[in-house]
Amino acid sequence: MKRTEIKKFPMSDTTLANLEPEGRDYRVKDSDSGLYFVVKKSGTKSWQLRYKKADGVWSWYGLGAYPSISGHRARKLVGDIKSKLENGEELVTKKSIKQKAEEAENMKFKVLMSEWLDTKKFHWDDVTFDKAVKSIERHIIPVFGQRNFTSISPKEWFDFFQGLQRELGIYKQVEKLTSYARNAYDWAKFQEKIVFNPLEGITKHLDKNNGGNMKFVEINELPALIHAIRGYPKRDMAIGLELLIRLFPRPVELRFATWDQFDLEKAVWIKPAEIMKKGIAHAVPLSKQAVQLIKELETYRTESNLLFPSRESLIKPISDNTFNQALNRLGYKGRQNPHGFRHIASTELNNKYSDKEQVVEATLAHLKTGVKGVYDKGAHFEERIGMMQWWSDYVDEIVG
Repeated sequence: MKRTEIKKFPMSDTTLANLEPEGRDYRVKDSDSGLYFVVKKSGTKSWQLRYKKADGVWSWYGLGAYPSISGHRARKLVGDIKSKLENGEELVTKKSIKQKAEEAENMKFKVLMSEWLDTKKFHWDDVTFDKAVKSIERHIIPVFGQRNFTSISPKEWFDFFQGLQRELGIYKQVEKLTSYARNAYDWAKFQEKIVFNPLEGITKHLDKNNGGNMKFVEINELPALIHAIRGYPKRDMAIGLELLIRLFPRPVELRFATWDQFDLEKAVWIKPAEIMKKGIAHAVPLSKQAVQLIKELETYRTESNLLFPSRESLIKPISDNTFNQALNRLGYKGRQNPHGFRHIASTELNNKYSDKEQVVEATLAHLKTGVKGVYDKGAHFEERIGMMQWWSDYVDEIVG
């Protein structure tokens, strides 16, 4: 039977069974309820309902294949569906199920992290990128990877990272992991997927790694320490302590520093390979504040080429305990030692420049093997100029 030969609606089962396929799929309206009979060119037949969704958009809803769903059954289903729609219920379609599944997948933390890592592929070298991915996949993804990232609470993140610190003792790695996760959430915020970053400020409350030779005060205690240093009776020693804060070198590097290593016009300190931990010469950009301190220190210069010569010899530097003793006299015994200034600066730089991990590492003289020159691109010298100035300005800002 051709569809043009249909004489009665709703259609009888005889009509439905005898409708012939055409060169393309077609629909026949069965009734004013929005029920349609679909005949495909392959010969298969089915039922569809045309209905208006809550947003006012017309859509199609499949009721099943014919003859499994007879005409009588299809019309009854339409009645049931109409009642649900009138009660404000939404129809669950295969398309909507698939769409919701895709939305749920895209909201998983592993997807968010992957998207953020993609933004770093062209900014990080292969070694740094691979290390970050392995660390994230080892520690974070097994716990939070399948979770909707908007549902993970700040407390869950805090308990997780504190657990890594206390159970595994990986304080430095946790610093990096929190940075990765925090930046992934920042990425989501700027994609308008969230308005609040659950990791904001988390590093202030995690455990501090105060073990070994790394004693340091919190950043909010640094202004009081600087004021105390500036009141120290030996001005050259006070300058030395403030240079440890501004430039955060390893203490041995400052003790063995010589005047010929400094070019104040170019605002750079070239630390020679023989005093460096990696055995690689390292250029340190000098902030404006550091240059002023060094110029003031120069007024105390002796015949020695050393910035801080010992009392006994012009060719020997002060002892490795001299700076520490000065801090002890200021009342910071067991609270702050010279090496601890590196940790304070490292924490703040990583917070401020969490998207420039390699530059921060270079600023701390954590150079990769193979960096040949002090001005090599691998040492990120140009970027470190701004970073060092920011740190000195920040110190001035918190001191007031």
